[in-house]
Amino acid sequence: MNVLICGGSGFLGSALTKSFLADGHKVFILTRSPDGAPSGESRQMVRWDAKTTEGWGHLVNEMDIVIHLAGKSLSSWPWTVAKKKAFHDSRVTPGLLLAQTIQTADRRPGIFVQQSGINYYGLRGDPADESTPPADDFLAQLAVQWEDATKSIEEVGVRRIVLRTAVALGQGGLLPLMSLPVRLFAGGPLGSGKQALPWIHIRDWVGAVRHLIADENARGAYNLIAPTPTSNADFNKALAEVLHRPYWFPTPAFLLRNVLGEMNVLILEGRFSTPKRLIESGYEYQFPGPREALRDLLG
Repeated sequence: MNVLICGGSGFLGSALTKSFLADGHKVFILTRSPDGAPSGESRQMVRWDAKTTEGWGHLVNEMDIVIHLAGKSLSSWPWTVAKKKAFHDSRVTPGLLLAQTIQTADRRPGIFVQQSGINYYGLRGDPADESTPPADDFLAQLAVQWEDATKSIEEVGVRRIVLRTAVALGQGGLLPLMSLPVRLFAGGPLGSGKQALPWIHIRDWVGAVRHLIADENARGAYNLIAPTPTSNADFNKALAEVLHRPYWFPTPAFLLRNVLGEMNVLILEGRFSTPKRLIESGYEYQFPGPREALRDLLG
């Protein structure tokens, strides 16, 4: 298969690309810096500006799958007005461009995969599944606009899969930062510790994406999150056990609010969610709980 990935040089995109290449597929990665990574016979780095089709638009006619993973990391601090605009524009603008290009292509891909976020459901409330409506806070509405940017693709018969992804744990990504306080013997719950901490092992994230692509009946939204509900306290306690570090007193919520500003909601708030549709589709998790996931990555 020929696979086109927007955002393919990031943490998630790199892991997915490696999986496709291992199975003999060809991957074309849209990037603003094509010289930053080597191309090869099976992997091509293709320059784009995320605003026009110049230099890459013709490739859509040759693709079997197009994947939209682009989006500026929410861990970029502080959340200024300009930063929030960058979060929006880095997600929505590429999505609109990809959708328009596919709609006008001579030969359309059979599958389109759209990244989104598990915060679609908001930061509080009863446990959510894919049937739960979106919330109205900033993160939720950002996810809604991210998804809506490519919704028109469904009108031309392309099978569209939406990935509402939790924090992916791997050798890169956010795990090194999340584990740093524990490594420095300062581990403990953040705030009350009762808030949800949504996560998924990177191998389960890749496995779930490949599973949904292969399932001809898979379309619409899927929560890519571990099946074991995990609180902030549960996760940090598991981290301390795996790293053989003490589990101390909580970090006060007011301190985190003062330091992080609005970004504190990523740490101090969180709604429990379930991967109902993914489980119903038959996907079997390799790492369903935090301890086995962290032992695999850090043990």
